[in-house]
Amino acid sequence: MAASGLAAPIASIGVPSEIKRDEQRVALTPDGVRELISHGLEVRIQHGAGTGAGISDEAFAAAGARLVGREEAWAAHLVVKVKEPQPEEFPFLRSDLVLFTYLHLAAYPDVGQALLEAGTTGVAYETVQLENGSLPLLAPMSEIAGRLAAQVGAHLLEKPHGGRGVLIGGCTGVKPARVVVLGAGTVGWHAARLAAAMDADVLLLDHSPQRLRVLESDRRGRLVSLVSSRGLVERLVPTADLLIGAVLTPGGRAPSLVDEPLVRQMRPGSVIVDVAIDQGGCIATSRETTHTDPVVTIHGVQHYAVGNMPGAVPYTSTEALVSVTLPYILAIAGRGLVEAITERPELMSGLNTINGDVCHPGVAKALGVPTRHPMACLR
Repeated sequence: MAASGLAAPIASIGVPSEIKRDEQRVALTPDGVRELISHGLEVRIQHGAGTGAGISDEAFAAAGARLVGREEAWAAHLVVKVKEPQPEEFPFLRSDLVLFTYLHLAAYPDVGQALLEAGTTGVAYETVQLENGSLPLLAPMSEIAGRLAAQVGAHLLEKPHGGRGVLIGGCTGVKPARVVVLGAGTVGWHAARLAAAMDADVLLLDHSPQRLRVLESDRRGRLVSLVSSRGLVERLVPTADLLIGAVLTPGGRAPSLVDEPLVRQMRPGSVIVDVAIDQGGCIATSRETTHTDPVVTIHGVQHYAVGNMPGAVPYTSTEALVSVTLPYILAIAGRGLVEAITERPELMSGLNTINGDVCHPGVAKALGVPTRHPMACLR
């Protein structure tokens, strides 16, 4: 028999309001609610959950959702969120709950501990991985975060915002800003493309020549791709007006690529945007910040390391997120987690915790605990 009844279809889906600071996204849209209800599922939406994303309670009710309080939303068999549970939500975790959300347990080990103590089944959007290595539930948020990284960096380079007073695209007779992007995944590629579209001088670094070769066909503007090495990073970082950290280790902590002495070599008023902060960050001096207070200046360099960057554009982010998560929500709720994994094998890698065990090797390594194979946990 599967652990905690995970083979059985799920009767109810709960969507609590997000309470992480400055988080305005919501895990379902009215169209998503209507789709789930058309399959005979009950959807509970906490009052006000969609307000920040521009979705009213009336719109959810019209789609057929039940509007409930926080406790009733969390009491559903499947709880769908955007961000990891906050400490005040830990009491709602329990052994018969399936939680489907961004967890980032490597960066938030206290959340991992709470899930393990409660015996909750935690399925993380960010570790659902297809056979080709792509991360379908992380991709839309990575695309948004990458574009925001270039946009935010250009803004922070302006003198009134603490920057060097550099226009990212330069102008006639004046050279543009130099933008160095570490990592050519979805975040890095979209950051580099937008920076190049703004006429910046862009250097995109990645360890994979194959990945860079794939991207070459769509290279535009002043964008040069380079195979990364420690020496190259040490030479280029001090020359950057804008440094964007965009590396990812699925389920694990991001590697630290830029140490503090290297940050000290950057020019005063230059900018670091560490998009990898929700996996611990790839710049040694980065510390997680918020949309309300997003910038910390260290060694004269502005650090922007907001852990939920796509939350700055909650309408766009909510629509993009639900467009990819909805089929998985429907599969888990309609068939039960075990059958959903049979139909969508990539969900196996999304399993982070089950019944007090960690069942993702990257997460286990980051947390320093043993790992069990997901199928062993599901039995």
